[in-house]
Amino acid sequence: MLDRRTVLAGAASLALTLSACGLESDTSDSGSGSSEGGTVGIAMPTRSSDRWLTDGKSVVANLKAKGYKTKLVYGDDDPKAQVAQIEKLVKEGVDALIIAAIDNKSLNGVLKKAADADILVIAYDRLIMGTKNVDYYVSFDNEMVGRMQAHHIIEKLGLDKGKGPFNIELFAGSPDDNNTKYFFDGSMALLQPYLDGKQLVVPSGQTELDKITTLRWDGPTAEKRMNRVLSKYAGQKLDAVLSPYDGISRGVLSALHTHGYGTAIKPLPIVTGQDAELESVKSIIAGQQSETVYKDVRKLGDAAATVVDDVLNGRTPWVDNAIGYKNGVKPVPAVLLQPTSVDKSNYEILVKDDYFTEDELK
Repeated sequence: MLDRRTVLAGAASLALTLSACGLESDTSDSGSGSSEGGTVGIAMPTRSSDRWLTDGKSVVANLKAKGYKTKLVYGDDDPKAQVAQIEKLVKEGVDALIIAAIDNKSLNGVLKKAADADILVIAYDRLIMGTKNVDYYVSFDNEMVGRMQAHHIIEKLGLDKGKGPFNIELFAGSPDDNNTKYFFDGSMALLQPYLDGKQLVVPSGQTELDKITTLRWDGPTAEKRMNRVLSKYAGQKLDAVLSPYDGISRGVLSALHTHGYGTAIKPLPIVTGQDAELESVKSIIAGQQSETVYKDVRKLGDAAATVVDDVLNGRTPWVDNAIGYKNGVKPVPAVLLQPTSVDKSNYEILVKDDYFTEDELK
């Protein structure tokens, strides 16, 4: 087996030319592969979202299928706890780390220890910032996620046909998650012309990213902000809400209902989302939330496991974007999967993909 740092150095060259105890360990070495029983540490951010529970299970399953042992931990939205968990995995001598960061700027110290121990580091869905000691980034095309949400709003309001003006409010993800900027930039690339042309109006005046973020992607936090915004509406009607994530969307919808939306006289605005969480898909079917962006995290788990298997066995992984994802220190080679916009017209794709069953969606 080649030294993994030699493989990583070759990949970089190619790119330039192209709760602290919340541990769920699985040490099974079933499956095939030439990994010689290697162990992979998997650090996920939270158990409060169905999405991350699915991610954890998917990554473990894909690694086991390739013959690896796994150690899965959840940081429960506590950056210090996640650092302690990763440090423990480093001390235990894992061969690779797959990390979905809670705070993408808090891991520099512990990743230096991982590098010193010759441990492969993959940033999972959230790019880790401010360190040279991250080797690959595996995610979805996050700007495309934002574009899909914006396109849904444009299409449903008929903005591209000249209709308007309409009132919209903007929500963004957590300020410590690098994906937040990609989602927002993707949306604004399509929505900004309509804002500039006054077809879209933001009554709150809150349009800058630092004014609309939602710490830890928390639904109740989004609900409080939506309540504050709506309390200042003076006879105005809200027509659309750009929401980057289903949990935030549910918080927004709760506030909307509190303020009398959801009736024939005062219909709900268009509310976007992301992650196709079961509760939100049911909400879409029921005519509440309008859209979500489906990201099949089982495929993301497989992509992460494939990168691990390639590097640990001396192969250079395929990357989709070699230089575009810069973490403030270096470009991180990225494997990017494509998402799918889902609304009431096509939610059956989730059943066809065996993501949910028909009974689960009833």
